[in-house]
Amino acid sequence: MSRDIVLTGLRQNNLKDVSLRVPKERLTVFTGVSGSGKSSIVFETIAAESRRQLNATFSAFVRNRLPSFERPRAERLAGLTAAVVVDQKPVGGNARSTVGTMTEIHPMLRVLFSRRGEPSAGPATAYSFNDPQGMCPECHGIGRTMEVDLDLLLDRDLSLEEGAIRIHPVGSYAWKLYAASGLFDPAKPLRDFTGEELDLLLYGGGFKVERGGGYENTYEGVVTRFNRLHLNRAVDALDETARRVVREARCPACRGARLNAAALASRIGGRNLADLCALEVADLIGVLDELDDPVAGEAVEALRRIEAIGLGYLTLDRETPTLSGGEAQRLKTVRHLGSSLTGLTYVFDEPSAGLHPRDVHLLGDLLLELRDKGNTVLVVEHDRDLIELADHVVDLGPGAGADGGRVVYEGTVAGLRASGTLTGRMLERVTGFKDTRREPTGWLTVGGARTHNLRDVTVRLPLGVLTAVTGVAGSGKSTLATVELTARHPGVILVDQSAIAASVRSTVATYLGAMDPLRRMFARAHGVRAALFSANSEGACPACGGRGEITTDLAFMDPVTRVCDACEGTRFRPEALSYRVGGRTIAEVLALTADEAARAYDLPGPARLADLGLGHLTLGRALTTLSGGERQRLKLAHRLREEGNVYVFDEPTTGLHMADVGTLLALLDRLVDAGNTVVVVEHDLEVVKHADWVIDLGPEAGRHGGEVVFEGTPPELSRAATATGAYLARSLGTLQLTTR
Repeated sequence: MSRDIVLTGLRQNNLKDVSLRVPKERLTVFTGVSGSGKSSIVFETIAAESRRQLNATFSAFVRNRLPSFERPRAERLAGLTAAVVVDQKPVGGNARSTVGTMTEIHPMLRVLFSRRGEPSAGPATAYSFNDPQGMCPECHGIGRTMEVDLDLLLDRDLSLEEGAIRIHPVGSYAWKLYAASGLFDPAKPLRDFTGEELDLLLYGGGFKVERGGGYENTYEGVVTRFNRLHLNRAVDALDETARRVVREARCPACRGARLNAAALASRIGGRNLADLCALEVADLIGVLDELDDPVAGEAVEALRRIEAIGLGYLTLDRETPTLSGGEAQRLKTVRHLGSSLTGLTYVFDEPSAGLHPRDVHLLGDLLLELRDKGNTVLVVEHDRDLIELADHVVDLGPGAGADGGRVVYEGTVAGLRASGTLTGRMLERVTGFKDTRREPTGWLTVGGARTHNLRDVTVRLPLGVLTAVTGVAGSGKSTLATVELTARHPGVILVDQSAIAASVRSTVATYLGAMDPLRRMFARAHGVRAALFSANSEGACPACGGRGEITTDLAFMDPVTRVCDACEGTRFRPEALSYRVGGRTIAEVLALTADEAARAYDLPGPARLADLGLGHLTLGRALTTLSGGERQRLKLAHRLREEGNVYVFDEPTTGLHMADVGTLLALLDRLVDAGNTVVVVEHDLEVVKHADWVIDLGPEAGRHGGEVVFEGTPPELSRAATATGAYLARSLGTLQLTTR
């Protein structure tokens, strides 16, 4: 059996006929700038083909219910093993999905209570907030209730015909149910309604109303109908319109515990199940350790794995949608540590994201443990500490996009350092503090902050400078900067880690707002409709519907995607392609890189991409094909506005190569020098060194954090007795730390 994964002739995305061997049962790290082709090899080729072939072993009936993976563009793939992908995508779920249910520790505790709880509530399902036997009947196991806020729902100064019901636009079907019901004077303002009329409008029902033409409908009051359509379903799935008129509160029946009275009355050692789930993982271990029970022992074993990777501050009742990408990825990994399977290929997407330098070594231990169990571990990573752990390194480049897609080095870490590649040079580089620092022009105050784990924090943030907010994961950094600061100072512009909107038709040009001006430019030049130059409207190729490709669904087999023969992938109909501006068709303009487009046409947006190292992106590039680093920087470009603002960035170095961090810092400097204030929540020590001011939170995470442990300049921080200070000193070569 081959000891290597053999890859020949890879051409996925920007890969240029790449061939290489990846050793099995080793830790291999793939490096290179964002867009160089790392993910194209690891995720879209190795992992995709492994999962596609594994799915092919099942029956047609089963395959039809599994995710479909298309065959990657490659000549030969050999030596593949079953792949487990641990990515940074949100873990999904809803308000019913918690850390406890995701890690399957909550079911263990339910079994424990069914055996030892006094008084007993019954079988394990009687302790489940997702089962009718155990859930609170008032909130149906959500822990909170939502009700319509009448002040938000109604504009009492208006009449029905003027749009007094804010969620029902005038003329809409729902509006007609009330304005044309014949029950009310549609011209009378709601403030003049009698109590009986208002009650009928909001809560009436139980009878039919004729609306002319022999049409009848059963009348439902506005609130009654709203509750049926929205609040009586999953409250976490409310659309934006519904959310605008509801008020959320802790369930008065269960007080947020989610369970019914019988389940909450059942206790072990004076605590009920909700009490245990509200404890931080590190504290829960101590409580369960005191119980002489095999089920408790199994739960403790799983909890210790969570604590070992730096997540001991989490609680089991934490809803999974609130987890950061880094937290979610580590929890996904924990689920595999207890597995006895070997010979698998584990694929990780930048697992260091969201980790303080102190905790990176914990992640490294986890990766090595998976490797030592006989598995192949493939990691796409930029963090120098994780790169140095690798048994084998594959460096992609030399640049991004069309300038990438080649293997510029493969071998040992020592060889990479001496290779002269961009990644190799960055690994060798040791930087210090900058020579001069800007002085504040004023201060913003956040006083008495208590959100989440913040302990009545009062802090001043300097204006007119670059401030780094630091601390271990869970210390309260993001809460202070992205929640408290933005809430108290509404003018703050927040660029957070939430994903940018990206459908299959979303492109760089549409996201930057350049597409409409481009269409108008073509329309004015030729006296035709602007819609003709839209691949989503009149200009769409009739054969592919403006997608540029045709996907053939082969029922029980994998779908096949090919470039549209009619438009040759341009997405446009022949008429649209018959017009030119500056010697180019609309498709040819969209094929230009941002740098090329900025030089050739006066369009908003493309010129900004060069400042972020994204000048290689083409205007027509689909957002769904961008790497994580490219998407993050594109979002930054989209949010850059006028001068004099306060910007808050939440870990903007996520997904950035070490060389790209310098480009980001140059951008932040330009923002500050233009009169803006920049606050950056960061773990990257290069950003901390470059800051004018640092606010460090800690000392630890969760209830052991939430305090400001340092305020001052980076050089002062390097001498401070904090976790960030210690690792900052190490990065300068002034302190050696034992991390393993």
